[in-house]
Amino acid sequence: MRDKKETADKESQRWLDALAATEAALPVDQMVVTVADREADLYDLFAAVRRPGSHLLIRAKPRRRVHHVERLLGRAVCASEAAGTMTVELRRGDDRPPRQAVLTLRFATLQIAPPSNHPRRKELPHLGLTAILADEESPPAGQDPVRWWLLTTLPVATLDDAMQAVAWYALRWLVERYHYVLKSGCRVERLQLETAERLQRALATYAVVAWRLLWLTYEARRHPEASCEAVLPREQWQVLHQVVHKTTMIPAAPPSLREAVRQIARLGGFLARKGDGEPGVKTIWRGLRRLDDIVTGFRLSCHDPAPWIVGNA
Repeated sequence: MRDKKETADKESQRWLDALAATEAALPVDQMVVTVADREADLYDLFAAVRRPGSHLLIRAKPRRRVHHVERLLGRAVCASEAAGTMTVELRRGDDRPPRQAVLTLRFATLQIAPPSNHPRRKELPHLGLTAILADEESPPAGQDPVRWWLLTTLPVATLDDAMQAVAWYALRWLVERYHYVLKSGCRVERLQLETAERLQRALATYAVVAWRLLWLTYEARRHPEASCEAVLPREQWQVLHQVVHKTTMIPAAPPSLREAVRQIARLGGFLARKGDGEPGVKTIWRGLRRLDDIVTGFRLSCHDPAPWIVGNA
């Protein structure tokens, strides 16, 4: 029990420290919304003193105790009338194809009780928060429905307010993909640098790399017909075309952004079969690394040997 309590205390402190660091890093006149999954559904985080304009939007556990005739958060929100619907884009998951989901929204202001296992639960107050339920009532056959229980300190008085909060939460997956690129692609957790300052400089560099990789991946899906020269110099797309198609011929016009990104991904192992969909971050990452090496080799081959290599015998 003691080990479990110490783990919970460390978890709470981690989120409190992150909140304080976020508020300190941003201008005081700028609104900041901390969006997180269920692991941040912590009474101490909601009860923490926040600066003006700092808000929380956290996926909640429906069995949280509330001061309501229904006693539990999930039941209390379900007892409120549906406010309306909205459509969100769901990205591809491990066992889910990308699709649109129509969500029915309900929301209610509730008094959240302190956890029954909190060491100071008898002296802690109830917290006034807004609970939102975004529920997919008619999912496609064979697909699990989307059901998000959210707790927020944001003011939610209208359907538009609730829709804005849900739209912000729906973007959390993109932040997770960014962290995935940093950890798995850039391998920042494996850096072996001697000082914190060096780690910070390395992380700043890799943050730009991860952002560009993620941007390129989804830009090709948002604007597939755009010219690839918006992101690839002429030399790069020409070398890429020759390598992928095994030809010395160069097209008169640059390929589309979607076509170029798929060619890059093919260098990274993407098979580009009919049912494969669009390439993911991992194959594009590998392909870009290969493309960089190939372009470097191409540039070296276009220059005469260095004079010190062709010396007299």
